[in-house]
Amino acid sequence: QWKTWRKKKSRNRWKGQAEGWVEFQSKAIAKRVARSLHNTPIGTRKRSRFRDVLWNIKYLHRFKWIHLSERLAYEKLVRRQRMRAEVSQAKRETNFFLQNVEKSKGLDKLQEIKRKKGQEWQEKSWHFKQRETEMEIQASKAASRKRKARELGKAAEIHDKSQSNVALLAKIFNPAAGQD
Repeated sequence: QWKTWRKKKSRNRWKGQAEGWVEFQSKAIAKRVARSLHNTPIGTRKRSRFRDVLWNIKYLHRFKWIHLSERLAYEKLVRRQRMRAEVSQAKRETNFFLQNVEKSKGLDKLQEIKRKKGQEWQEKSWHFKQRETEMEIQASKAASRKRKARELGKAAEIHDKSQSNVALLAKIFNPAAGQD
């Protein structure tokens, strides 16, 4: 019973943040207010929901009111452009979806007409080349190794056959030494 009463009595803490600007006629007063209120609690009463929230006030040097209005106008313009872009993107997606639905209906009708005429309907199939699996990669590497070994063996055999026979060369170029 105590917990339920306590839950009813507790208030929600303010978790938001508000941004605002104040314009003073005197620069000195503006600086004094900024110094005195910065990092002080907003609410002073014990039961105030803003009791634990602090002011964050800064004096902006050389800041004119026109700068603020220009900045707000620019942010408003950017927000409108972003919204316009999002709306146009949503329209494009919707139109694309509707076009595909219409294409599908047209293909269904064409398929039905072909069936009535007794012709065979062939579905379009898309063939995509998939990446090789690890086993396929290892098998292709092993096959290429075998192929290279065979080629090296043939090359070595041809090299051996093409090597000069010393005895034959001695008979050809030195016939007197070969007859002894």
